[in-house]
Amino acid sequence: HECENSLRHCTAQVNVIMKKFARTGRFHVYIVQCHDGTYYTGYTPDIGRRIKLHNAGRGARYTRDRRPVKLVWCKEYRYFKRAVSEERRIQGLTRNQKEKIIKEKSRSL
Repeated sequence: HECENSLRHCTAQVNVIMKKFARTGRFHVYIVQCHDGTYYTGYTPDIGRRIKLHNAGRGARYTRDRRPVKLVWCKEYRYFKRAVSEERRIQGLTRNQKEKIIKEKSRSL
């Protein structure tokens, strides 16, 4: 009975560690410019793979008929929650506000 409780405790600890692991790492919030000039904002742990998926028509329904897309802005976050919050914030911006973010990045390069 004692071993069984110990095993449950270890399993619970592993589950907590795995949840934390999945929520930390490298998460990229990005803006791509579509062929028609519109912008799409998203997040991903692998920016290169994600852009390839967009350009192959498998990245998002919105970009499927607006290919090719070009990465115009990207920022890396360590925590999933921060990346998703930033993605949602940017999605709520106007086109002019998104262009301002893109231009600010260009000036800092």
